[in-house]
Amino acid sequence: MGSAQRAHAPLLPKDAFDLHHSLDDTLLLLRTLIGFPTVSQDSNLDMIDYLAARLEASGARVEVMQDAAGAKANLFATIGPEGDGGIVLSGHSDVVPVADQEWATDPFMMHEEEDKLYGRGACDMKGFIAAAVAMAPTFAQRVGRRPLHFSFTYDEETGCVGARDLAATLTARGLKPAVALIGEPTMMRVIEGHKGCCEYTTRFSGLAGHGSGPDWGVNAVEYAALFVARLLALKDTLKGRAPAHSRFDPPWTTINTGALVGGVAHNVIPSTAQVDWEMRPVQPSDFSLVKDDLAHYCADVLLPAMRAVYPEADIQTETIGEVEGLIPAEVSEARDIMMELTGTNDADVVPFGTEAGIFQTMGMSAILCGPGSIEQAHKADEFVSLDQLTQCLGMLDRLSLKMLDY
Repeated sequence: MGSAQRAHAPLLPKDAFDLHHSLDDTLLLLRTLIGFPTVSQDSNLDMIDYLAARLEASGARVEVMQDAAGAKANLFATIGPEGDGGIVLSGHSDVVPVADQEWATDPFMMHEEEDKLYGRGACDMKGFIAAAVAMAPTFAQRVGRRPLHFSFTYDEETGCVGARDLAATLTARGLKPAVALIGEPTMMRVIEGHKGCCEYTTRFSGLAGHGSGPDWGVNAVEYAALFVARLLALKDTLKGRAPAHSRFDPPWTTINTGALVGGVAHNVIPSTAQVDWEMRPVQPSDFSLVKDDLAHYCADVLLPAMRAVYPEADIQTETIGEVEGLIPAEVSEARDIMMELTGTNDADVVPFGTEAGIFQTMGMSAILCGPGSIEQAHKADEFVSLDQLTQCLGMLDRLSLKMLDY
C-alpha cells in the first residue's frame, strides 16, 4: 500500500478489518480497470472478461451478453437465489476519449497523488465498479433470500446503447429486479432524479452551384441555419414551460446546438450540411412538442422551398440516442434504502443523464449514488479520492449486512 493509502487508513472504522482489506482490493482493481482503454468507440471485451472472472471466483453466476457485432458486451451477474425482487449494482464500462486533452500522466495508467487516484474513468465510473466487485465475496457470504445483481454495460456515453440491450434481454426473460443502484459520481449523495438526454443529427441535402447564382442551387447551409433558428425559438418557448415545482437547474427543458457543419469554399453553394443538437427534457410533453414542431417545420416549410428548386433535396434526422429521465417517485424503495445506508434525509436531482431512467421504465425503483464528482468526469486528469472510495465501500458493506435480513 502506498503512503497516501496508509495515511488514509484511520478513516476506516476500527472493527472493519474486512472493509480495510476491500479498500486494498478496490485499489488494485481500479488500477487494472483504468488500464483497459474502453473508450466508447473501441471494444470493452477484455474488461468485461476480467470482471466476469473476478465475479465467478466470488461465487456469482455470470453471463456475458455480446452485441450484434461481437465487439462489445454487457455483463450481468447474480449472487444469491434466482428470481425477482433483486437489487442491481450498476455501472457502465465505457469511458470518453482522451484525444485533445492535456493529461499530466498517462490516462490509462492509474496515478496516485495526495489521496487522489487519477486516470480515465477513475470516477466515471470505474471507481464504483471496482468497489462493487471488491465487495462481491462479502455479498456472497451475507446474501439471503433476495438476489444481488451486478450490471456492467457498454456504450453509456454514446446513448446508453448497452443498457437498452440489457433491458430488452431481461424483459424478454421475465426477470424483474426491484431496485437499481447506479453508481454514477455523485460525491456519495443520494440522487433521485435527472433530466432525459436526447441527441440528434439532422442532415440537409441540397444542390451545389456557383456562388454567383444563389437561386440556381439549394444552399444546404442556409436551410440548416434556418433549422438552428427554429431550435433557438423553441429554446425560448421551453423556458416558459418550466413545471411550477421543478427542482432542476435550470428548471426547464434545454436545447443545445452542438455543431453546424457544411460547405467547401467561399464561392460554392454548399450541397450538404449537418446540425448536431440535443435536448434534455424535464417532462414528456416537452419532448413531444420539440419533435412535432421540428417535423412540421421541415415538412411544411423548409422542404417545399428546397424542392421547388431541386426535387431531390432532402432533410433527414438521425436519432443518436433518446435516454429517459429519472423521475422522482413519491414511493421509492431505492431512495429509502440509500438514505438508510448513507445516513442522509435528503435526495437531490442533477442535470446530467444516466442509465437510471431505463431501469425505471423496466419497473425498478432506481437511484444514483457513487464515489467521485461529476465535475471531474470527461476532463483531463480525472480522479476519484480515497475518501470517496472509502465512503462507497462503507455503504456497500452496510448493504451487505442488510442483505442478511432479506
